[in-house]
Amino acid sequence: MSAEPSSDPSIDLPAIIEALAQASTALTEMPLGRREFPSRAALADLVEDLRALLFPGYFGPSELKGETLRYHLGARMDRVLHSLRVQIQRGLMAADPACEGCETRALALASAFLTRLPKVRHLLATDVQAGFEGDPAATSPDEVLFCYPGLLAVTSQRLAHELLDLGVPLLPRMITEHAHSVTGIDIHPGAQIGERFFIDHGTGVVIGETCVIGRNVRIYQGVTLGAKSFPLDAEGNPIKGVPRHPVVEDDVIIYSNATILGRITLGKGSAIGGNVWLTRSVPPGSIVTQANEKDGMPT
Repeated sequence: MSAEPSSDPSIDLPAIIEALAQASTALTEMPLGRREFPSRAALADLVEDLRALLFPGYFGPSELKGETLRYHLGARMDRVLHSLRVQIQRGLMAADPACEGCETRALALASAFLTRLPKVRHLLATDVQAGFEGDPAATSPDEVLFCYPGLLAVTSQRLAHELLDLGVPLLPRMITEHAHSVTGIDIHPGAQIGERFFIDHGTGVVIGETCVIGRNVRIYQGVTLGAKSFPLDAEGNPIKGVPRHPVVEDDVIIYSNATILGRITLGKGSAIGGNVWLTRSVPPGSIVTQANEKDGMPT
């Protein structure tokens, strides 16, 4: 039997604690008492509640009937509004030390977000249909909705995008990063994504902040829609918000492990082959493979 570990008298624990305390308070001028950061666990639960609002009967209670549907939706909506207001308020307090009228602002933002749910529901319905039509292995739209990690990642992104558009701090990125940790698919909440978007398999997909993706786009695992470079200010710091990711027009297919970098345009109806490295725009209807891209001449 091993002896109980004993503290080393040569270690100055008070000094270590003091150093950590000083480092923590040096992170920000905001008093510790005002650091009510949003809860990761609460946001994960909130996304599940939102999925139950968007697809009742699929997520949440499965025994719903027509006569009880509106009751369940109303009760869940009330819970979502309260939880979202609290998390938004925490995000506002973390981002703004003054935070004048935080509670009122948080309620207004949460309410505005809920008015956007029908639009998100419409977009996701088109994504589900695109998944069913785009994958021969899918036996039904229900299978896409329940089982496909790409649909979960896109659901989180579409919800987070609306929060970001409303100016809510922290929450959008926390929501998409949670989906990233679960699915292996990294979609920035700032990306603009059109109808009928389908990610097949999905692991390793990266879609950057300023991507613009058109309608009826399909991409496969390992695809990167990233930045080639970014401008720096006079102090050498990255300039935020500059368009630096690809524009993908309607009806484009991007096959596995393709890397598309920079503010370039993939023309409508193009197909980008697997493992292609692309840093220039291609016209509509292009077929880009490793072989013809080496020559710089897509067919």
